[in-house]
Amino acid sequence: MEEVYTIFKGLLDPLFIVFVLLFISFILFLINCKKKNGALILLLSLVLIYGASIAPVANYLCYYLEKDYINNPTVGDKNIDAIVVLGCGTKDINALKKTFNTGIESLRLLHAVVVYNKTGAKYFVCSGKGSDKTSQAEVMARLAEKLGVPKEKIRIEPNAKNTGENASELNKMFVNKNINIGLVTSAFHMERSEREFKKYFNNVVPLPAHYLYSSPTGNPVIRHMPQSEELYKTSVALKEIIAQLWYRLK
Repeated sequence: MEEVYTIFKGLLDPLFIVFVLLFISFILFLINCKKKNGALILLLSLVLIYGASIAPVANYLCYYLEKDYINNPTVGDKNIDAIVVLGCGTKDINALKKTFNTGIESLRLLHAVVVYNKTGAKYFVCSGKGSDKTSQAEVMARLAEKLGVPKEKIRIEPNAKNTGENASELNKMFVNKNINIGLVTSAFHMERSEREFKKYFNNVVPLPAHYLYSSPTGNPVIRHMPQSEELYKTSVALKEIIAQLWYRLK
């Protein structure tokens, strides 16, 4: 009964419904239209949507980005001088007159606090400007203080608009380039971040906060059905792959 319920929820995913409607449109187009060019374009669109929104494809792309931090997890993080957590967006809710962390940013910050509690690092650095009223760094710093990080340990870097600037702004903050940096960001974002920080600092320890990849489990039918969550993962992974290529070209 539980399996039926799981499949039923998958069938109600908006993306799956759109995919079915497009597929029906393709069949009708193929039957009723003499010119097949339009049907070919529709078919290619269906293939693209299907491929981008099923778990095996999304998982493969995420594994490609995160494999180094899955197969070679960081150990021995006792000698961290500065924990640096990179922002990932904030959102304003005007009715509440507050600015909140996004889900990914919250995961990064929570992991950074856990590492701080283990290492007792000298500095807890929140980095990121963002596009909202309050910088990502300030919003993270407030939450970090609520979670027990002493205010005097927290440093705010509110100017960086991207990963390269995260690193260059930290370079201005710390004169000592041999300081042990514990870099906290998402696993899919870690390779690019680590590369940028190593341009300025000699000792960078990657501390991935969370993973998009997960070992294949669950109902195999659902895993091969178009789902919004998998499309989101594919979108994040492709954006990061493009960003990596862009940074290498620069």
